[in-house]
Amino acid sequence: MLVLLACGLIELALLHLNRASSPLPCFLPLPLLAAVTASSGGLLALAWVALKVGALSYGGGFVIIPLMQTDAVAHYHWMTSGQFLNAVALGQVTPGPVVQTVAVVGYAAAGLAGGLLAASIAFAPSNPEWFWLAFVVMLHVGSALGLLAYYWRDWVAIITAWFRTLRTRRVETPNERLAWLIIVASIPTGILGLLLEHRVRVALAKPMAAAIFLIVNGAMLLSAERLRRRAERRRVPAGSRIAGAHDQRRLDTLTYREAAAIGVAQSTALIAGMSRDGVCMTAGLVRGLDHEDSARYAFLLATPIILAAGLFKLPDLTGPLGAGIRVQALGAAACAAVADVISVAFLVRYFKTRTLVPFGIYCSLFGLAMVIYLAVR
Repeated sequence: MLVLLACGLIELALLHLNRASSPLPCFLPLPLLAAVTASSGGLLALAWVALKVGALSYGGGFVIIPLMQTDAVAHYHWMTSGQFLNAVALGQVTPGPVVQTVAVVGYAAAGLAGGLLAASIAFAPSNPEWFWLAFVVMLHVGSALGLLAYYWRDWVAIITAWFRTLRTRRVETPNERLAWLIIVASIPTGILGLLLEHRVRVALAKPMAAAIFLIVNGAMLLSAERLRRRAERRRVPAGSRIAGAHDQRRLDTLTYREAAAIGVAQSTALIAGMSRDGVCMTAGLVRGLDHEDSARYAFLLATPIILAAGLFKLPDLTGPLGAGIRVQALGAAACAAVADVISVAFLVRYFKTRTLVPFGIYCSLFGLAMVIYLAVR
């Protein structure tokens, strides 16, 4: 309410300075507002209207409709009363009715640019924990479902093997050992995620920090390839129940201590710019796995963690933050699942014969470009 009161006082001051001018957006400094009042166009007035709509309608507020009608019809003459009622009716049949209505008003005022401007500004005054976080929840769930779809046979075998170990109290087959390796690696990731996720997001979820850590991620991937060539190949310990060691270390020969260390490394993905799969593959390569097994373990590890993170944040989508975007979020989850299946299928084939070097170069160069851009803009 204080924000709206301040906006109203600015509007009254500007109208007093120049009665022929249109009110301008309150987020511009007052001297600048006074300087550009005489030349203000439809987009500036539209931005002001959309800002008021967003500030008053957070959480769903149809009380804003009469105020919007006064601005659009009586004040700025962007549309007739009948056209405005049609815009309101159109908004009722789409998710996010208030924002959809202001988008139609914006389109009537200034075309496509006006519609996009009005819709984006109407979202701006929302709570910092805004709808985007709820939207990302479904992207996580969609990604996890895509991984489950691609590896469904593996997961059926792994889960069956895990229940068998509970019955026999022994770990004998590769799938039985892999099941416990996934569990052991997931425990530290889950604990650290619960303890640090909010703090890390608040501290480091910033463009410059993400760009810097993207460079770090690229350097890590490049270093992994170098360390892999130097790492001693570890063979299956003598007397192991799992026989048949090859020159290249197999996934099921990892120790539980190594799996826990990979799980701790995976938690660095809480930092924007760090790749969860890249970190896990790096840790696997350093422990002597080949690229194919490192990628498979990374994707299998990511599935329960991403799915659990999505389900943990699901109340954001079902609560007020998800109001008006649930249909879009479901569509985005479906797209994320399909994209995940396609990308994982490609990467599984890619890592049979290729390395992380192109990804390391890309991350380093793009991160450096973003650091330069953010520093000089």
